[in-house]
Amino acid sequence: MKQLAHPELSLTEARHIVKDLFTPNPVIYWADFLLSALGGMICFTLVRRVFEPFSLPQILAFVACCLLFYRAVLFTHELTHLRAGTFRAFRIAWNLLCGIPLLMPSFMYYTHVEHHMRKHFGTEDDGEYLPLGTQSPLHILIYLCQPFAIPIIAVVRFLLLAPLSWISPRFRNFVHRHASSMVMDPTYIRPLPSRQVLRIFRLQEVLCFLWCASLAGLLIAGIVPWQFLPTAYLVSVCILFMNAVRTLGAHRYTNAGGEVTFLDQLLDSINYPRHPFLSALWAPVGLRFHALHHLFPSLPYHNLAKAHARLMAELPADSPYRQTESPSLTAALVQLWRTSSESSAAEQSVAAGKRRELRTSNSEQHLTGAH
Repeated sequence: MKQLAHPELSLTEARHIVKDLFTPNPVIYWADFLLSALGGMICFTLVRRVFEPFSLPQILAFVACCLLFYRAVLFTHELTHLRAGTFRAFRIAWNLLCGIPLLMPSFMYYTHVEHHMRKHFGTEDDGEYLPLGTQSPLHILIYLCQPFAIPIIAVVRFLLLAPLSWISPRFRNFVHRHASSMVMDPTYIRPLPSRQVLRIFRLQEVLCFLWCASLAGLLIAGIVPWQFLPTAYLVSVCILFMNAVRTLGAHRYTNAGGEVTFLDQLLDSINYPRHPFLSALWAPVGLRFHALHHLFPSLPYHNLAKAHARLMAELPADSPYRQTESPSLTAALVQLWRTSSESSAAEQSVAAGKRRELRTSNSEQHLTGAH
């Protein structure tokens, strides 16, 4: 990423403005998550067993199911940033009601902390960043195809690869490094876990295997109808696709892989303060304030809107924080596509110039040889 001159951002001043907003409220966490998860389960049941296929009520229930489960799933982001040793009951409840059944246990997202480390952000050690703004638009489309394969990969990972990894330590290390992260970059290599993390890792992995094996047994026995699978697959794809689109709007993705400053990391991130109801649907649990989250990762999601309003009101007029706002997700996606297209066109122009130079050089050598 090209280093630009920006006014300085005083972290001390910014933190002072929001200093009273860093305490998470357990009541909000529990109520929000339980209502979202249980609402998603009810809507899923309505889709499968109550409403007529392809009827308007079924379609509305399906949309509500996806949105509610999507909101419940994204509490995994909060779990990563909550102080270690806190919210233990909530962590267990999230995994039992959401993480395990949807094959997205919390250990799969532990690598998110790498995304917030200045030395790792936007580099090969950051699995949640791809230089999409510096590549052709084709890479954006390829990324948006991932959600269609991930549900199948998740089943294979926990139903087949997990028990095999318990037998072979060498294969276990491979699975840990290459198939145990919820990231953008499929080539990301995860560091091997510590002993403490490995215990959590193994417990959640076993529970996911038992869930898959039990569901397979119920399907074979005819207790759960096979129609369950396409419905579950479509819900999973919709959740993952919404999250993929949200992720595309979280950053500008203009870092080509080098280490950047904290300020450049902030300016690469985007806030969406407008249209709060609509934004909360596609970027729930506070993720519409992604730049603010990079500024203060430990701010609880339910205080982000208030914190952003304070910062915009009290920071200096030339504060770089003001440059993090985008009017809408559509505007950010259009800008990302345009940036990607311009970068691709520039690369093609450079490549064409090099080819012309090579042809000219070869022609001159040929003429020289002929003489």
